[in-house]
Amino acid sequence: MSTLHKQIQNYILERKRRRTRLVTKDGRCNIEYGNIKYSTHFAFLVDFWTTFVEIRWRFVLLFFIASFTLSWFIFGLLWYWIARGNGDLTWQEPPSNHISCVNNVDGLTTAFLYSLETQTTIGYGGRAITAECPAALALIIIQSLLGAVINCFMCGIILSKISLPKKRAKTITFSEMAVISPRNGSLCLSIRVANLRKTLMIGSQIYGKLLRTTTTPDGETVIMDQVNVDFLVDGGKDNLFFVTPLTLHHIIDKSSPFFDMAVDTLHEKEFELVVFLDGTAESTSSSCQVRTSFIPQEIMWGYNFLPIISKSKEGKYRVDFSNFSKLVPVATAHCACCYHNIKGSHLHSREGHDNPGFEVIEIDNPPNVINIDVFALIRHWWWIGGQGSRKPEVDGKEDGGGGVEEG
Repeated sequence: MSTLHKQIQNYILERKRRRTRLVTKDGRCNIEYGNIKYSTHFAFLVDFWTTFVEIRWRFVLLFFIASFTLSWFIFGLLWYWIARGNGDLTWQEPPSNHISCVNNVDGLTTAFLYSLETQTTIGYGGRAITAECPAALALIIIQSLLGAVINCFMCGIILSKISLPKKRAKTITFSEMAVISPRNGSLCLSIRVANLRKTLMIGSQIYGKLLRTTTTPDGETVIMDQVNVDFLVDGGKDNLFFVTPLTLHHIIDKSSPFFDMAVDTLHEKEFELVVFLDGTAESTSSSCQVRTSFIPQEIMWGYNFLPIISKSKEGKYRVDFSNFSKLVPVATAHCACCYHNIKGSHLHSREGHDNPGFEVIEIDNPPNVINIDVFALIRHWWWIGGQGSRKPEVDGKEDGGGGVEEG
């Protein structure tokens, strides 16, 4: 029961973290818009292509089925109306020498089948148009053109959704945790990122934003204050050679927003570190952006990532993704001020803590401790200044040697 209770608490805590963070771990933005004017919704209809590309697959499939089915049915009604106007229907009892507008269209069902065959360019040979009705010629031209437009539009929507750049972003992953540890003579915040495909990301750029709530000197509260966070790798900042997993480093110096944080105050802060990776896919030449975020509970102070790249006996480089997010503790300073030996700056916790191993021993009369009567010393100094040669008394006894008797 205790294990189940702990699991429930962890689940509730994880759901709370998901609600409070702006960007989820997989890059989706947790934001909603309210009080939008109804007139603004027409802007989505004007940009209908982007609207259809961004809607979910269930609605795309629903629109796909509905567009074709409704067009077939509407044009089927029009063919039925033309056949009725020409007296081609069965219940109209046309004469034996009657010429129909469309052969074998004598009811609503056959009119629907002829509409489907026309729009999908399926010719079974049972129904065919004649030259008797000019309206039928105009209608078949309109239906053919409209059917081609619907086909092109729906194929474009489906292909666009399949080839969206964010699908390529699914094959780029970040580590679950960020770490703070020394590296190359500096205290750094490190994040690991990997490209799961062998195709490169051309022109990749890494940057970050620290989101937090601040208060201006005027007393105004800024809910989402954004601070730039620069990341570096061993090969530079831009145009990364992203063929193997990379470790991103942010140097914690005086210009860093993490400079005022310490190991015992980090998890008490309220902020969100959003990391972005922009690049162009080598195979499709489409630009994409990968996002993730880290909250204070996902930043480990005093840890480092395990190595994952090795070289086999055959000379091939091997990447072991089982150690991608595994951490190992390393010796790390308590805070950035301690690391840089900045005097007068201590970010340790100021709360006192009892030492259970410390015992207080009371000593009533400790040995070898000299007890001096202050008033006797004053009399002694006064007597030396006023009488000269007479020896003073200390603790009521005459001091023969000019010393002080031990009590």
